[in-house]
Amino acid sequence: MKVKIESEPPPTGSSRSAAEFDSFGSIETNVIDGFTLAAVGDVMMRRPHTVVQSCTFSPVIKFLQDADVAFGNLETSITDLRKSKGHPIVNGDAYHVSTLAVAPDLKAIGFNLMARANNHTCDWGVEGMRETTEVLDLVGVAHAGVGENLAQAGAPSFLETRRGRVGLISLTTTFPPACRAADAAGQAPGRPGLNALRLTRSVVVPPDMLQILRQISKSLPDAGQVNENPDHVLLAGTTYRAGDRPGYSFEPNAHDVKRILKNVREGKQSSDFLVVANHDHYPGNWSEVPANYAQAFSHQAIDFGADAIIGHGPHILRGIEIYKGRPIFYSLGNFLFDNLNPVEGADYFEHHGCDPSKYTVPDVIASAMDDFRDTVFFESVVAVSRFVENQIKEIRLFPIELNFTKRLADRGVPCIPSLPHSEAILERLQKLSESYGTHIAIEKGVGIIRL
Repeated sequence: MKVKIESEPPPTGSSRSAAEFDSFGSIETNVIDGFTLAAVGDVMMRRPHTVVQSCTFSPVIKFLQDADVAFGNLETSITDLRKSKGHPIVNGDAYHVSTLAVAPDLKAIGFNLMARANNHTCDWGVEGMRETTEVLDLVGVAHAGVGENLAQAGAPSFLETRRGRVGLISLTTTFPPACRAADAAGQAPGRPGLNALRLTRSVVVPPDMLQILRQISKSLPDAGQVNENPDHVLLAGTTYRAGDRPGYSFEPNAHDVKRILKNVREGKQSSDFLVVANHDHYPGNWSEVPANYAQAFSHQAIDFGADAIIGHGPHILRGIEIYKGRPIFYSLGNFLFDNLNPVEGADYFEHHGCDPSKYTVPDVIASAMDDFRDTVFFESVVAVSRFVENQIKEIRLFPIELNFTKRLADRGVPCIPSLPHSEAILERLQKLSESYGTHIAIEKGVGIIRL
């Protein structure tokens, strides 16, 4: 599937020479030799973890501390609820919140670059989002994906490192509608929120089934001209299309794509290395294969200047692709899956059939964890990419396991698995990456992609 956009990178203008434009607008990688990017997936962190000098956690965070850039997706609000002006919004999910001590602990772990655009960005309203911004700025963690309007939310943020300036653009396809940032229009002010890439979902069914759905649609009182379209059927708010393999198809919003790609180009023009982070749960947390729009969109982001695409969201590993010498991690799964949330909203209790007067917060969280019984949600990797002469020399994949067998209060904190367990994680990632033509060698429990 080809993502439709309305423009390509702008041609050389008559007001400046080609040499001037090429120098100013270059989208080539421009870092000092030895530059390393350590990347992980979702960071759902409720409390500080470096305070406890765990012999199992320390070796994991060293991968982050030794890198020039340590990236993760921050999937929580960091605020003091005793003083916060925020409140839980209706999001159909858990209300992630962390204590203020988490912000300096993120820095201590090694994180210096974090994505903010995801389905938990505004769990505690715009106020919680703003308070998180303040504490991250205070401890010196660069972040992107949120703002007081769409222009701010979509803009790149920058991190100065010893080997070059690194930019970050953070976006999400999975979000409560009210959390999508918007620009001002007429007398209406801009809306605070996150940087969204809207997707339109279609259900793919066999051709004979599509005809049955067409007949059902025609029999309904609100049947319209759309039912005569030979390509699809709209029934009860869902679009169905014919295809060889049943499943789901996703079409990205052309306006969002155009805007995001412009920001990608601008981000690269202002940095030596640009990371584009995409939080995407589609087609579902059950799928180890990304939604069908993701590859074309990732390729276009690289064409416009991205040096690395880092996917996260579905809580599981997905494959790795190398496109034009740049990595695409379609999902790096979970890094911290700390589910000891101090508070939850009433909606969450109701959603899981738990009476707040009878059940505790850990009770309702334990009920919610039924969706994550498979060990794959607690297995991932830390991906460390090393660049020489502005090209990827290698990517090392260090397996981690998030203490799946421990009690709820201690589950979700990463450690290095046994050698057989490490190899099993890497073998699964090998298979997921084969369709992209990516070869992962496994050497002593470490995955290696050599270029």
